[in-house]
Amino acid sequence: MSYIKAGQDANGEDIKLHYTDQGQGAVAVLIHGWPQSHEAWTYQLGELPKHGLRVVAYTRRGFGNSSKPFEGYDYDTLADDLKAVLDTLNLQNVTLVGFSMGGEVARYMSRHGGARVAKVAFVSSVTPYLLKTDDNPDGVDKSTFDDIQENIAKDRFGFLQTFGKQFYGDGPLSNPVSQAVLDWSFGMAALGSHQATVACGHAFAETDFRPDLAGIKVPALVIHGADDKTVPIKNSADRMSQHLPHATYITYDGAPHGLFITEKDKLNHDLIAFATGADVRAGQNS
Repeated sequence: MSYIKAGQDANGEDIKLHYTDQGQGAVAVLIHGWPQSHEAWTYQLGELPKHGLRVVAYTRRGFGNSSKPFEGYDYDTLADDLKAVLDTLNLQNVTLVGFSMGGEVARYMSRHGGARVAKVAFVSSVTPYLLKTDDNPDGVDKSTFDDIQENIAKDRFGFLQTFGKQFYGDGPLSNPVSQAVLDWSFGMAALGSHQATVACGHAFAETDFRPDLAGIKVPALVIHGADDKTVPIKNSADRMSQHLPHATYITYDGAPHGLFITEKDKLNHDLIAFATGADVRAGQNS
């Protein structure tokens, strides 16, 4: 396994991020969602390098085979971890792709001045700001996130199994993925530490990315599933044009949150086009 050092924890132990680096050409860095690992990008890692792309994917601290410190799950620290990846591998002119919790993309751009980055993509993203507050009336009610935390505290593994079904839109009348996919996804999530799962749940729910988005001037892509029940499109992607007006916005009709599996061919096509400079289907539903 390959690892990148991203500082030290409170006990002086190195924090190591598990990563993979495949292909040659223009660079795309893939940032996974909560509470999985970079292995979630399996269909992208298997396809994007065939199309003139060098694809780097890493696992966030606290999950998968990366180090699991007790602290450091705020977005400033997570953006610094992303910086460690880009700096250590000396990546240039990168396309950053953040899925769901991958708000590191926005925070990195503001905190580190967009160094080394040429383009950004937000897929099923929690941006611009999920939590409903007085100055964010279009957000999600706090009770939703309180329920998540209560269920994690009561039975994290039971929660992860239920969450996985919603994640992929699995239900009595719809089975877009196999039981094997659900089992694989649960296995990834179960590898995360309890503390990382809890702390990152607070981070993605409570972090306001609106100031971070305001300074992004590079080409941007927003992709979201119209039937996303995990990060509802009306609370997230539909509002991105207010903060990132130059972004290309594509919705996938009927798609759930985990569209890197359910809509893998469309997503791969759109990411390849965006990262390589080909035409992306601007403004189209698909």
